[in-house]
Amino acid sequence: MENSYNKVTHVLFDMDGLLLDTEYRYTEIYNRVIREYGDYTFTWDHKATTMGFHPIESAKKVIEIFNLPTTPEEFMEQLAPHYQELFPHSQLMPGAERILNHLHKHNIPIALATSSGETSYELKTKKVKPMFELFHHKVLGGSDGEVRNGKPAPDIFLVAARRFDDNPDPSKCLVFEDAPNGVQAALSAGMQVVMVPDPNLPKDLTKKATLVLGSLEEFKPELFGLPPFDD
Repeated sequence: MENSYNKVTHVLFDMDGLLLDTEYRYTEIYNRVIREYGDYTFTWDHKATTMGFHPIESAKKVIEIFNLPTTPEEFMEQLAPHYQELFPHSQLMPGAERILNHLHKHNIPIALATSSGETSYELKTKKVKPMFELFHHKVLGGSDGEVRNGKPAPDIFLVAARRFDDNPDPSKCLVFEDAPNGVQAALSAGMQVVMVPDPNLPKDLTKKATLVLGSLEEFKPELFGLPPFDD
């Protein structure tokens, strides 16, 4: 089994739903806002199509799904106070602290590659700042001018790889993702991708990933040529 994956030297992490428990908060926030327009429910089927999108693209998609009489900009303004209320309570997902500490301790270069913008990132990481200081760098797609196209385009992962000091070949980068759009972005970038999907995500949307896990706690670094966990 160990021979079925290519050895990597650098690791890239998505944030929402992968490192932080923000995805269910997004669902609640979207439902709060769309219910102001009628008896609508933003379900997991809807969510699967928007996960990992640039914020404005998510807004456009939700408006399209429910045919809401508003603009993406207005919709995002309606979301903002709910973000302010719920995001600061975000917590790390199981296994996140262990894997980040482990890779950092063993001098494996790690970076964050999230579609969130700077304001959103600051809200979400409020309670867990020290963990995010372990990254060599962070690419915040929602406010980074170099990330021209959001996931499922490969831009964010290619930008993140280039910003390592040694500019590794994409094939040497391993991506961790929870969203189908993020998995596609990683594959399009020429990278292997470990997917840790929410259990609610339809199984057919996990098929493209290099490896699918139920939790970050299940990851075995040695499969990809990384130092094994000490514990």
